Amino acid sequence: MASVAAAAATGQQEQPPAHHGHGHSFGKKTFHKPTYCHHCSDMLWGLIQQGFICEVCNFVVHDRCLKTVVSPCSSIAASLIKNPVAHCWSEPFHHKRKFCNVCRKRLDDSESIHCEICEYFVHTDCQDFAVADCKENATYLPGKSLSYVHHQHHWREGNLPSNSKCALCKKTCWTSECLSGYRCEWCGMTCHAACHVNLPTPAECTFGILEPIYLPPHAVSIPRTEVPMEAIIGVQVRRKETLSLDESAMQPEVAAMAVCARAPKMASKIGMLSFFVCLNAPLYQQKRLTHDKRRARSISEEFSSGDASRYREQEEYTPAVNQSSHGQSRTDKQNKEKEDRDEEVIKVYDGNSSMRRRIFRTVVVSRQATLKQALTQALRAFHITKDPNFFHLTDMYSPDEARLQDPTPILNLTRKEGKRPAVYLRFKDGENDRGEVRVYPGKLQVSQAFCTVPVDSTTTVADLIREALKEFDLNEYQCEDYRCSEVLLDRGVTERVLSWNERPWEIMKQLGKDSIRQMELMRFYLQLKQDPHGPNLALFVGNLPPNLSERQYENILTDFLGKENKFSSIGPIYYEYGSMVIIYEDSDKAVRALYALRESKHEGKDLLVMLLPNIEPSMVPAGVQPLLVFVNVKSGGCQGSELVSSFRKLLNPYQVFDLDNGGPLPGLYVFRNIQNYKILVCGGDGTIGWVLQCLDNVGQDSQCSSPACAIVPLGTGNDLARVLRWGPGYTGGEDPLNLLRDVIDAEEIRLDRWTVVFHPEDKQDDGVKPVNSTGKKRQKLSKMKVTNEQIKKTAVAVSTSEDNSQIFVMNNYFGIGIDADLCLDFHNAREENPNKFNSRLHNKGVYVKMGLRKMVGPKMCKDLHKEVRLEVDGKLVELPQVEGIIILNILSWGSGANPWGPEKEDQFSKPNHWDGMLEVVGVTGVVHLGQIQSGMRSAMRIAQGGHIKIHLHSDIPVQVDGEPWVQSPCDVVVLKSALKATMLKKMKGKMKRRNTEPTMLVSPGAHLAPLPSNDGESPTDPNNTTF
Repeated sequence: MASVAAAAATGQQEQPPAHHGHGHSFGKKTFHKPTYCHHCSDMLWGLIQQGFICEVCNFVVHDRCLKTVVSPCSSIAASLIKNPVAHCWSEPFHHKRKFCNVCRKRLDDSESIHCEICEYFVHTDCQDFAVADCKENATYLPGKSLSYVHHQHHWREGNLPSNSKCALCKKTCWTSECLSGYRCEWCGMTCHAACHVNLPTPAECTFGILEPIYLPPHAVSIPRTEVPMEAIIGVQVRRKETLSLDESAMQPEVAAMAVCARAPKMASKIGMLSFFVCLNAPLYQQKRLTHDKRRARSISEEFSSGDASRYREQEEYTPAVNQSSHGQSRTDKQNKEKEDRDEEVIKVYDGNSSMRRRIFRTVVVSRQATLKQALTQALRAFHITKDPNFFHLTDMYSPDEARLQDPTPILNLTRKEGKRPAVYLRFKDGENDRGEVRVYPGKLQVSQAFCTVPVDSTTTVADLIREALKEFDLNEYQCEDYRCSEVLLDRGVTERVLSWNERPWEIMKQLGKDSIRQMELMRFYLQLKQDPHGPNLALFVGNLPPNLSERQYENILTDFLGKENKFSSIGPIYYEYGSMVIIYEDSDKAVRALYALRESKHEGKDLLVMLLPNIEPSMVPAGVQPLLVFVNVKSGGCQGSELVSSFRKLLNPYQVFDLDNGGPLPGLYVFRNIQNYKILVCGGDGTIGWVLQCLDNVGQDSQCSSPACAIVPLGTGNDLARVLRWGPGYTGGEDPLNLLRDVIDAEEIRLDRWTVVFHPEDKQDDGVKPVNSTGKKRQKLSKMKVTNEQIKKTAVAVSTSEDNSQIFVMNNYFGIGIDADLCLDFHNAREENPNKFNSRLHNKGVYVKMGLRKMVGPKMCKDLHKEVRLEVDGKLVELPQVEGIIILNILSWGSGANPWGPEKEDQFSKPNHWDGMLEVVGVTGVVHLGQIQSGMRSAMRIAQGGHIKIHLHSDIPVQVDGEPWVQSPCDVVVLKSALKATMLKKMKGKMKRRNTEPTMLVSPGAHLAPLPSNDGESPTDPNNTTF
C-alpha cells in the first residue's frame, strides 16, 4: 500500500466523510490478497478499490458496511473509557491464530503479549497504544444495596472462541481471518459487531452459566492505593532481582532510591512511596514523580514485563547483507524501494521524554509533501486525531530546533550521516493560553460520563473542582471534601493527587513538552478525600519462623518497619506456618510497609507479603456459592500455570489464588466472612491435604467451617480425585469452562478423616526420622496440635510421654513396609533432582525402575509380620507372612489400583469412604505390588475396623498419604478424627464435552445433593470404583 501522504499528494484516494462516532479515518484501497471486512467478517470482492481501510488502526470495511461501523478507532478508544483499568501483561510470547487489538494484524509472525485477566492481545510494539480497559473486578460501593446493583457487559472485540454463535441473530460470529465480533468478558456472550449494540435493553450481565460460583465484582473492594493489581492477585510477582536495576544507567534520583531499596528502614524515612513510583514510571518522569508522588495503579517494572528497549533507536544504517535476520533484510529492501519512489522515512519523537528514551515512530512521506501532510502523518503515527493547527513539527538535528516551513519541509530537513531525518512533534503551547479539560467523576454516583471545563493559565485545581461540582450537579457538597487527581493512560494507568494551587492548563502544557501522546491521554478525576472503602487494609506476611509467640512476631516486624510504619493491629496468626495478618488504618503507611517488608529477609529467607482484598458478604446474591480456586502451578508440568491464567479470565481474579504465593491461607482469610462457598483445588493429593489442613486451622475463625472441595487432578497418583470421579489426571485437553460447569453440577459427599498418633518407646528426639525435607509447606501429611486430654482418650495404654507423640491426619491411606520403602526411595530421588520430576509418565517410570531394583536387592521389609503387632477394635489380629501393610480409607491406591479388590462373599462389609471404617490389607512383596497395580491380583484382606493399634518392634519405613520416613520402634494408633471434610463428587455418567461455543446466558442454580449419613448408602456409586 502506498503511503497515505503520497496518495493524498496525487489526489488518488477517495476520502469519505469523517465518522465522529467511531473516530476512524477511512481511505479507499485496492487489496492484492484475500481480505475480510472487520465489521461483518465477509470477504471483500472485486479487483480494485474493494473497500476502505482506516489509516490509523487498519480497520477494513466494505462499502456497504461503512455507515454501520461501531468499533471505535484506537485513536479515540482510550477517551471512551470512564474508569480505566490497567492490564496485567504476560511475558512476550508467540501467539497462534490471534489478532492484535491495536493494529488488528495477526500475531503469528512476531512476539506479542496478552492480558492475564482479559482476552486482550497486542504486539509488543503496539503496547504503547493498548487501551486500559481491563475488567474492573472490584466495584463495591458502600451504601449501595444489592437491589440497586446492575452489572453491565464488558465487551471485547475479536479473538472469539471457535464456533461462537451470535446471541441476537443466532448465526456464527467468529472468524479466523480477522479481528471481528464481540464477546462479553464476564458472561461469555458473543455476537456480531452490529448486533451487540442492538441487544435488548437493559443489557444487564448475569455472569452466564458461572453465576452460581462467580464472585461478583460489586462484592469486592480494595482501598485506594498505588499497589498494582498484579501484586494483589499474585501475577508474576518478582522479587529483588527484578528491582536490581543498573545504577550506572539510572537517573541520580532513581539510583538513590535503589540504594534505599537495600535499606528498608532508611527508605521508609525518606519515602518508600516515591521509590515505588520511580521504578514504575518511565525514566523521563522520574524526577518529577519523585517529588509529586504519582500513584502507579497499573503495570510496573517490578510486576510486569514492560521493556522500552525494543523501541530504542538503531542509530546507524546496516547493509542488508550483514543482517542475520530475514525480517531485517526485508525491511531494508522496503526502505530502498521507498527511496527509489521518491519517499522519505522520517523518525518522529512526540516530546522530550521520547527523545531521552530513544522511542520514536517512523512515517513515510513524499519528499514533495506539504507541511500539513507531514504533520497529519506524524499525528496519525501517535494515534492523535486532534486539530493539526494545535501542533507543529521541528527539525531535531538543527541547532535551534527550527520549525518546518512550506513549501518543501522534507527536503529542508537537516541530515546526519548514517542517520534518518528526525523531527519533533510539538504542541503550540506559546500560542494557546487557554483551552478545555475533561473531568471524570470516577466512582461518584452521577449520570454524566465526564464534564468539560474551560481553563486558562490562571485557573487552579480548586477552581477546577468547583466548576466540576457544578457540572455534576453536586452543589450541596463542600469543595473541601473532594480532591482532584491527574491520571495518565500511557502504558497502563498512573495517578497523582494534585494540590489545590496547581494549575491544570500549565500541567497540560508541561506534559505536552514531554509527550504529546501522554497529553492526549491525560485526564482529571474528581474523588472524595475520604476513601469510601474505609481505612482498614490487611497485609498477609509469610515466611516467618513457625511456632513463635505473638510478641516475638510483633518484634520481628517492628524491627523491619520501624515505629513510624507500625501496624494498627494484628489479625489471625497461623503459628504452624509462620504466617500472620496485620491490619493498617492508614493506606499510605500500609503501602510503605508492604514494600519495606518485600525487601526484607529473616534468617536468610525473603518475606512473603501480600495486600488482601475485602469481600462484603451482604453483596453476594442469594443462591450464589462463590468458588475459591487454589492452583498449584508446580503440579502437572505447565498445566497449573495454564489453569490459573484460564480461571482468572473465566472468574473474578480475586477468587483465584496461586498456591506458590502464600499457600491457601490468604484465600481462606479473604473468604472468611462468606457463609457458603466452595473450593476448587488444582493439584495432587498432597495439595488437597494441604488445603484441608489449612481449613482445619482457620475453620473456627470462618463463617463457613467446612466448604465443599472439588478437585482438578494435577499430581501423579491422584487417588482421591479418582474416587470422586474427577479423573486420573488433567491432561489439558478439556476446556476449563467445562471443569467449572462440572463443579457447579457436582454433589456434596462426606470424606472420613483419620488421626494417626505415633508414640515413641523412649523420649529421644530422633523418634521420627524424616528423610525428605519437612521444611516445605506443600506437605502430603498434616501435623496437628492436640491436647493432653485427646491423647489420653486415644492412647490410654501407651506408657511413653505424650510430649514425644507425633500426630497426623490421614485422608487416603497409611502404609507400613515395602510400599513405604518404595515411596521413600522415590522421595529421596525427587529431593535430589526436583526438576526432573515434572511428568506423570516419568514419575511412574521411576517407580517401576525402583521396584525392579527391590526385586533383586536385599529385602528391608522381609518378615514384616514378625516386627509388627496389629490390633483392630481391641482384638489382636494374627498377620500372615507379608512384607507390607496398607490401611485404606479410600479404595484407590498407587495411581488408581484397588488393593481391596472386587466385592465378594466374606466376613467383611462393603467399604466406602464415609462409613467410619478402615480396611487393612497386606502385600507379600514387590511382585505382588506390581500385580495389584496391573489389576491382576488383589491384596490380602486382613481386617476391617474403626480403631487400629500397631506396635513396631524395629525401624520400619512408613508413609501417610504419600509422605514417607523411617519410623523407630513405637506404638501407632489410628482412630477416626473429629475433623470432617466435605468433598464434591462429579456427577456419574457426564459425557466429556467438546469445545463448543461458550453460550453462558442461562444461569442454572447449583444442585447440592444431601450428605449421606455414616451408615447409609451413597446416592452415587457406593463402591467408588467407577473413575
